[in-house]
Amino acid sequence: MSQGASGLEPIPAGVANLADFEPHAKARLSEQAWAYFSGGAADELSLRANRAAWDAINLQPRVLRDLSGGHTGVRLFGRELPHPILLAPIAYQLMAHGDGELGVAHAAAAQGAGMVLSAQASMPMEPIVAAFAGEAQRGPLWFQLYWRDDREFMRELLRRVERAGFEALVLTVDAPVHGARDRERRAGFALPPEVRAVNLGGIKKPIDLLPGQSMMFDGLMPRAATWAELHWLREHSSLPLLLKGVHHVDDAREAMAMGVAGLIVSNHGGRTLDTLPPTAWLLRRMREALGPDVPLLVDGGIRRGTDVLKALALGADAVLLGRAYLFALAAAGAHGVAHAIRLLRDEYEIAMALCGCRSRADIGPQLLIDARE
Repeated sequence: MSQGASGLEPIPAGVANLADFEPHAKARLSEQAWAYFSGGAADELSLRANRAAWDAINLQPRVLRDLSGGHTGVRLFGRELPHPILLAPIAYQLMAHGDGELGVAHAAAAQGAGMVLSAQASMPMEPIVAAFAGEAQRGPLWFQLYWRDDREFMRELLRRVERAGFEALVLTVDAPVHGARDRERRAGFALPPEVRAVNLGGIKKPIDLLPGQSMMFDGLMPRAATWAELHWLREHSSLPLLLKGVHHVDDAREAMAMGVAGLIVSNHGGRTLDTLPPTAWLLRRMREALGPDVPLLVDGGIRRGTDVLKALALGADAVLLGRAYLFALAAAGAHGVAHAIRLLRDEYEIAMALCGCRSRADIGPQLLIDARE
C-alpha cells in the first residue's frame, strides 16, 4: 500500500463513511479525470436514480432475537466468503492515484473483498493477480471483458487471463459503444499520455465506410458482440462466464439457457444509456423472473451497509462497489480503499444486527418496505 510520512498514506480527517471520500477525491483529481470518474450519460438521471432507489427502500427490523454466533459470510460459486462485497471493474485507475489497480488489489485482498479487474486496467494483470492471490482470506478474482472483433486477439487474451489465475470472466454487454457523456465533453476529457489499457495491446482494425454509411450502424455495431460471440467465448475458455448489464428478463433467460454462470445486474453506473431504471428496481424483477437459484450480483449506487442488506433482501448474492472505492483510492491510495471496504463491511454488520439477522439466511424481502408503496 502507498506510504505517507507515518507509514500508510493517511485517511483524510473527517472521513466517517464512504461519501466522505468524495470531496477529497475531487480536490485531488484534475477536472478532466473528475468528469470521467464521477459523471454519467446525458442528463445523469440513471446515475442519480441508482442512489435514490436504495434510499427509497425502508427497513422493517425484527427485534429480541438471539444473534450470538452471527456472521457476514456468504457462499458464492461454491466458495465461502467473509462478506458479500466485491469491487466492480473501473478503467484507468492510475489516472486516480499512483497505486492504481495494484494498490486496489492489495486493499481488496487484505479486506477479504472480491475484485473484478477491468479489461481497460492501466497496470498489467499478472502482478495484480500475484498481489491478490497472496491473501488466504481473499475473495474471488474475476476478469472483465469487452468484446473485440479480432478472434485471434481474443483467443490470446483468454489464454493469458487463464494463465494468470483469474477465476471467472465477466462480459460487459450493455456498452458496445460509449454513452453520450456530456460532462466529459464539457471538460475536454482525454486520457493522459502515460495512462492506457496496457492489457489490450495491438491495433484495432480500421473502420472503412462507404459514402452515406453510418459510423454507428455500419462501422461500430457490426463489430459488437451478439449471442454468437457469447457461444464462442464459452467454447474458448474453461472459466465460468458472467454477464454484466443485462436489463431485460428475456435476455437474462436466454443467457442462462446458454450456460452463463450468473448475472451482474448493472446499468453501468448510469454511464451508457440514460433513463434506464435503477439497479435496485432491476434486481427485484430479475430475481422474481429467474427464481432463487440463478447467481445474481448488483452494482450501482451502493454507499451504505444498509444498501448491502437491502440488496441481499431483494435477492442479490453479493454486491459490487464502484465509484465509492475509486474516490477512496484518489483520496488516500490503497489505504483509502481498504478503509472504505472496512467501513462498508462494519456498517453491513451493524445493519444485520439491528434488523435481527444472524446470517445471510435471515435476510429476505420480509425486511423491506418500499417507501413508494
